[in-house]
Amino acid sequence: MRPVHYILALLVVVLWGVNFIFIDFGLRDWPPLLLVAARFTFVVIPAIFFVKFPRGDFRRVLLIGVFMSAGQFGLLYTSMSLGLPAGLTSIVIQIQAAFTVLVAALALREIPNRRQIVGIIIGLSGLGVIGLSLQASVPIAAFLVALGASMSWAVGNVIARGVKEGTNGVQMTVWSALVVPVPMFVLSVFLDGPAEVAHALTHPTWGVVASVIYTAGCASLIGYVIWNSLLARFPTSQVAPFSLLVPLVGVLSAWLVLGDRPTVPELIGGALLLLGVAVTTGVLKTIARSLTSRIRRSRKVIVSEEPEVELSSASG
Repeated sequence: MRPVHYILALLVVVLWGVNFIFIDFGLRDWPPLLLVAARFTFVVIPAIFFVKFPRGDFRRVLLIGVFMSAGQFGLLYTSMSLGLPAGLTSIVIQIQAAFTVLVAALALREIPNRRQIVGIIIGLSGLGVIGLSLQASVPIAAFLVALGASMSWAVGNVIARGVKEGTNGVQMTVWSALVVPVPMFVLSVFLDGPAEVAHALTHPTWGVVASVIYTAGCASLIGYVIWNSLLARFPTSQVAPFSLLVPLVGVLSAWLVLGDRPTVPELIGGALLLLGVAVTTGVLKTIARSLTSRIRRSRKVIVSEEPEVELSSASG
């Protein structure tokens, strides 16, 4: 990867990390499910007229939309509306990596290896630390709903394995989003009431507009275009590790912009959770190999650049 590719990968990290702040902005004025419906309406329109129809079983694509889009974001937005801070949400949602391994074991009979088991244990330990250290202002229900969002994401990941090659993330994002707007809107009307939904739709605030534009345009579309272009050009092992920086950006941006200052136990739990994710996904091993390879190459360069010393033999 050249420097420009590293910059693009870090740009995606920032786009996805800051995403949680904009979700928070929108939730201040609109019900969560209505905000999800608005977000995915603008993911679908007008992109669906320009993005190629995905190959393979379209029913599978719609199922991915049910779990990875509607389920994940419906529950994630709800957890934040219930009081889970944006920064903490960006950490908790990452447990989906461990949940994916567990779901695959149950649904596909994929037995996790020793490294994955260790990573899952570390990640769940971090999750336990976070759960036990929640401040009184954060309802346990919000934390549990966020775990539901992670599980929905994990189920979507397992379903996505059956999608044929040639279908990229942008196609998946746009076409799977078809199943989101109408069900989320109907659920919002049912749960929040027609009067509140009608008032929200007729009184959009700048926070809501910014939230919808950013989450649909920057996080969903621009982020996926860049990310998938990198995955298409470089090995996953070089690109995937950058995703672990998303919670770091999420926590820092929420701290700076929203004043969501994490507690020490939350930081410890978050560090354990992300370590568990790194071990489970093999990212930690990949980073270690990469560093070892670079050290070896640098040593070879140093050795090759050392000046040769000519030895003259003495005559007597």
